[in-house]
Amino acid sequence: MSTAVYAQNNNVVKPDVFQTGIKQSGVQVFDVRTLAEYSSGHLPHAMQADFTHDEEFNERIKYLNKEQPVYVYCLSGPRSNAAAKKMREAGFANVVELDGGLTAWKQAGLAVEGGVNTPQLTLIDFTGKVSEGDVLIYISADWCPPCQKMEPVVAAYLKANAGVKLLKVDGSKDTNVIKTLGATTLPTFILYKEGQEVWRKTGIVELN
Repeated sequence: MSTAVYAQNNNVVKPDVFQTGIKQSGVQVFDVRTLAEYSSGHLPHAMQADFTHDEEFNERIKYLNKEQPVYVYCLSGPRSNAAAKKMREAGFANVVELDGGLTAWKQAGLAVEGGVNTPQLTLIDFTGKVSEGDVLIYISADWCPPCQKMEPVVAAYLKANAGVKLLKVDGSKDTNVIKTLGATTLPTFILYKEGQEVWRKTGIVELN
């Protein structure tokens, strides 16, 4: 699908307009590429859901606010156009698409985040961090919509439980630890006491 076909929509905007829009308060930025594409570089504060993976996409848009603007993009435009159409049909009031996708964004000389490989949390380091005291393991990712919903819940839990230490595990890169823990859902919360798991919760939950 060419850009000319879908750029007729008034909600499809050029990179400079898109950049201005995502700086507004309350705006949700949504990357509908694959996780591998996202990890190679993405827009600031972007959440992610693979549009080609129906179950993942449908689950993650549940955690977006339908009344607040959603700025959506992909690599070149077709996937975000299809995603935007689906979101409008689902009741999202204001979905704005990036004309030409991330390719056009880069061609305009605008910056992206990510794309730098950082070391994983090793199993040895993980074991050392959870071996003493109370530790809340928080498996999450910046691109995960329900994880963002849980951030204030985690903050409130830690405030109410001052003796609990937080250990964040990155759902994008700490794959060895995640596999060892048997975690398959983001976010996942596991409380350790003196090196032993005492409870585990997943998704949008109360922490107590």
